[in-house]
Amino acid sequence: MNKQELLNIIKTKITDKIQSFQDLIEETRASNNDTKSSMGDKYETGREMLQQEINNLQRQLNESLNQLAIIQKISTEPSDKVQLGSLVKTDKGFYYVTVSVGEILVEKQKVMTVSSESPLVKAMLGKKSSEKFVINTIHQTIEAIW
Repeated sequence: MNKQELLNIIKTKITDKIQSFQDLIEETRASNNDTKSSMGDKYETGREMLQQEINNLQRQLNESLNQLAIIQKISTEPSDKVQLGSLVKTDKGFYYVTVSVGEILVEKQKVMTVSSESPLVKAMLGKKSSEKFVINTIHQTIEAIW
């Protein structure tokens, strides 16, 4: 399985997400400017709700930008132990230690992207091939690491 291909898919997903948030923020700001009214309190309440929505979108945009920054630091070099950038095959499935963007289908194989901060990664961090770990009472064996 090609780690560079996986990384490119993740980068594309995050970049699309960033563009979507930027577009939504722009649209929301535009509608905030269009809501001029002489209704007094209702006008102020509406503007405040739109501002809260902009703040929420901005927070999500910042999270996506942070994910993109992490992705750009990840090496695709093979490793012999589980660390950031490792593609890990266990007896339960494939995991790519990067940022969490969900499941990716590559070469008809499901790969779960997981953050290095997740409990799953913390349980297998530093382990090598054929070592075992337990997460939520589920025992797993590392079969391979790329």
